[in-house]
Amino acid sequence: MVDDDSTERRGAELEMRASDTDRERTADRLRTAAGHGRITLDELEERLEAAYAAKTYGELAPLTSDLPVEDARPGPSSPAAVPSSALVVGEQQPHDRATAVAIMSGSNLGGRWVVPRRVRALAFWGGSVIDLREARFENRVTVITAVAIMGGVQVLAPEDVHVRVTGVGIMGGFAESRSNEVGPGSAPVVQVRGLAFWGGVLVKHLKRKQKEIEP
Repeated sequence: MVDDDSTERRGAELEMRASDTDRERTADRLRTAAGHGRITLDELEERLEAAYAAKTYGELAPLTSDLPVEDARPGPSSPAAVPSSALVVGEQQPHDRATAVAIMSGSNLGGRWVVPRRVRALAFWGGSVIDLREARFENRVTVITAVAIMGGVQVLAPEDVHVRVTGVGIMGGFAESRSNEVGPGSAPVVQVRGLAFWGGVLVKHLKRKQKEIEP
């Protein structure tokens, strides 16, 4: 038998106004879930937008109802969690994809790392850098999907890599610092695509760092 009093109390709790800390805690849990691969970046964007617009606990609760409790991280200012493939310490082993998430914070893919087939970067009120100058390419083609919403994503590409940029800027910028004249030939090909909305995605062509990666 359903306890009418407890149901009413639960309903009253869900109608209570959520605080900024409540919204940040929900957002932090969503970022961690995306870093663990439980939700996609598209789902993350949709849920974050709903979280920051939520006024009551009842609007926040459904956003994490399908996520395990252990994904929670206390505190509004905890850094966004990302997969181990996005935390470059030394040289990483090859992965099918890597993800860098910067939500009101920063993320950096760089150093000596093996570039996977797919890289996804999300910057929402934050900044993300994908540095390929010391990277090793084991795939002929790498696809970087960059989404910048009121934030920025920078792709630092060495001059010996062929880059194709096909992203879209809406009230924002999606551009290259200069055109890359490297012919496809046997050079790795990096396709940069995605969306910049009130933000920017910039591809810069730079010289490789002096310390080259050993084969």
